[in-house]
Parts: sequence; C-alpha cells; structure tokens
Amino acid sequence: MQFETLSDFLLMDGHGVFVWAVYALTSLVLITLAVVPFRRSRQFWIEQTMRIKRERRE
Repeated sequence: MQFETLSDFLLMDGHGVFVWAVYALTSLVLITLAVVPFRRSRQFWIEQTMRIKRERRE
C-alpha cells in the first residue's frame, strides 16, 4: 500500500473528505435504485391482491 497508516489512508493527503463523500453518495444512489423498484413492485402486488378480493366480494 502507498499509505503508512489507516489514518493516512482515510485522509488521503487532505482529499479523503471529498473521496469518501463521493463513495457515500454513490452508495446511497445505488441502494436507492435497488430498493425503490422493489418497494413499488411489492406495493403493486398488494394493491392488486386487494382489488381482486374486492371484485370477488361484489
């Protein structure tokens, strides 16, 4: 490794704040892109199940 200590690695000669902020933002976006469609799909199936149950009662 090019860094002597873990602290040097995290600080990256003063650029660490920006580097780690970009990693955090990218991770947040990727997680959001994975979770939102899953939740929408789940909600869609719940609504469809409720709709079918209502139609059967009528």
